[in-house]
Amino acid sequence: MVALVLYAYATKQRSSRAIERHCRRDVAYRVITGSLIPDHATVARFLCRHEEALADLFGEVLGHCARAGLLKPGVVAIDGTRIAGNASPEANHEFGQIAREILAEAKATDEAEDELYGEARGDELPEELRTREGRREFFRRAREELRREQEEKRLAEEPEPEAPEEVALELDRERIVARVQGRERWLREAKRQLERRRWRRADPIARSRSERLVLAAERLEGDLDVERRANEAYGRFRVSARDRLGRRPGGRPNLYVPPEMPAGKVNVTDPDSKSIPVGFGLVQGYNAQAAVNEQQIVLAAEITNTSTGFSRLAPMVTATLGELERVGVKEPPRAVAADAGY
Repeated sequence: MVALVLYAYATKQRSSRAIERHCRRDVAYRVITGSLIPDHATVARFLCRHEEALADLFGEVLGHCARAGLLKPGVVAIDGTRIAGNASPEANHEFGQIAREILAEAKATDEAEDELYGEARGDELPEELRTREGRREFFRRAREELRREQEEKRLAEEPEPEAPEEVALELDRERIVARVQGRERWLREAKRQLERRRWRRADPIARSRSERLVLAAERLEGDLDVERRANEAYGRFRVSARDRLGRRPGGRPNLYVPPEMPAGKVNVTDPDSKSIPVGFGLVQGYNAQAAVNEQQIVLAAEITNTSTGFSRLAPMVTATLGELERVGVKEPPRAVAADAGY
């Protein structure tokens, strides 16, 4: 299965159904599989189950390249490309829409609208979803209810969903201020740390739409929580900040108050994907980044859901140096090249 997946990806076959078709009619694929024809579901489950182990093969391949003398110090080129995810832009919903759908599914019986809403319009969020503490309690109860309802249907190997933990932010004022001053830099750094934590501890995508709705709502709530904390950290920095002469920063900071309700949209099919601009419009997907040397060896590869390469240069350089160090290459690259998008 490992050989099949690596060969399929190397020949630009990323779909599990396409891999199954090639196993039926392509001689090279039949040699690899010994004329066995794995079902596309088998291929997809293998990839999901062994995602981390397959990623570790990247380091082993780099190690072989290093021993073969292919990782010579020189110029490293970094660039990115947008790729579409397995999700539709139509599945992007706002928090209010998601919350109302969760409530609609959770209701056992319908009540008359005049009894339920009274003098209200009927599309307002319930009182419990208008506060931070109320939303956390609501998500906790929703997950417990879903677990009870779907306990018998759940496959044995599927892990139980865990309640989201608060992301620990490391907002180093010296490093942030050394690059770009201002509130936006603090918010951007906090979002980058949140995204990194989500990649490293990915939430499993449930088959049940109810569970995916809860996950999507929690994502928006997590975004708002991190934004609030970064904004508070910037406020504390402004109070205590001094320049080299002991003077306070000039000018009056722009007042910014994060919204009470989560803003923006999230995809309920693939919460990690974002609407990414491409040459012909928008795709629901990702921005893949790669660093290669002069021998066309990929030294590092990462994926993000930010639409541009801006702010990705330093993380990609760090990832490249880390991969080279991991395989025992002591001499770093002499230069790094990237286009103006970085």
